[in-house]
Amino acid sequence: MNRWIDIESPHGPVRGWRCEPSGPSRGAVLVVQEIFGLNAHIRQVAERMAAEGFIAVAPAMFDPVESGVELGYDQAGVARGLKLRAALGYDRAVDVLAAAMRQLQAEGLRVGATGFCWGGTLALLANTRLGLPAVSWYGGQSVPFLDEPLRAPMMFHFGARDRSIPPEHVELHRQRHPGAVLHVYPDAGHGFNCEPREDYEPGSAALAWERTVAFLSESLR
Repeated sequence: MNRWIDIESPHGPVRGWRCEPSGPSRGAVLVVQEIFGLNAHIRQVAERMAAEGFIAVAPAMFDPVESGVELGYDQAGVARGLKLRAALGYDRAVDVLAAAMRQLQAEGLRVGATGFCWGGTLALLANTRLGLPAVSWYGGQSVPFLDEPLRAPMMFHFGARDRSIPPEHVELHRQRHPGAVLHVYPDAGHGFNCEPREDYEPGSAALAWERTVAFLSESLR
């Protein structure tokens, strides 16, 4: 069952898209959006997580700034998303994730996180600041936070053809977090898991998804 829920954050109520598995859950996963809002793609990712056996919650991260944000993958969407990201800031974003985490933990659930692009960086912060097992997909803003120690298992996915994340930034992830699992996909660019994006690469997306599910299943066992 998929439904909208309310998340009580320190910065006001935030909507969340909650998806339930058909049988017993493997735990819960926060699905963290790109800068394009809680759009159809991110809701679909949450639904796929539920099909894998997890309770999935995708918070509408921009709600403390502007509610109901769903942007397109075009120049106008990028420009608007960047402004909203800056207006929210990373500390308030982590507060939203913490509120969603606490609601799930109150149900007795083990919680992990996975996020994409901006959400990939937030997935890293969910690990370092909230102690959640996490999977980051093409987190392009993570370098300033790499000195924060990991507090749980961590996995990173990067595309070798990603023009927005240079190879030296990927290497910094290896150096600063040698205990993390890091995968680079030779045929993938930025946003390779997102079908509406130009860089969608189905082979890399399928392999990264398989690895993500196995990693979260083991980490939340």
